[in-house]
Amino acid sequence: MNTALWVLQGLLGAVFVSAGLIKTFVPKSKLVAKLTWAEDYSDVQVKLIGLVELLGGIGLVVPWYTGILPILTPIAAAALVPVMVGAAMVHVRRKEPPYPAVVLGLLSLALALGRFGVFGY
Repeated sequence: MNTALWVLQGLLGAVFVSAGLIKTFVPKSKLVAKLTWAEDYSDVQVKLIGLVELLGGIGLVVPWYTGILPILTPIAAAALVPVMVGAAMVHVRRKEPPYPAVVLGLLSLALALGRFGVFGY
């Protein structure tokens, strides 16, 4: 089970860090071409969403890997769940498929539960 959780942590960490870096450091004017939802939000809001995803992605891996405050890993995973619920709601409102956000939210929930020890590990 630990190996499966590590694989999940690594994959989710990579996805959230990369998405967060893009939203944080790419100008909104360039983001809108690929991320059409960004047109509904200010530049600051998009950057804050990116920062949340970036920090969440780091929090999925670094605390557990270093052993320094490992409780932060399941907390980061749990904190990303409502972020993905919000993302899914935005996509539904815009009549876009919400599946990526739903999948990432469910995987984050599974990781949170796994690292909190709900599955017995």
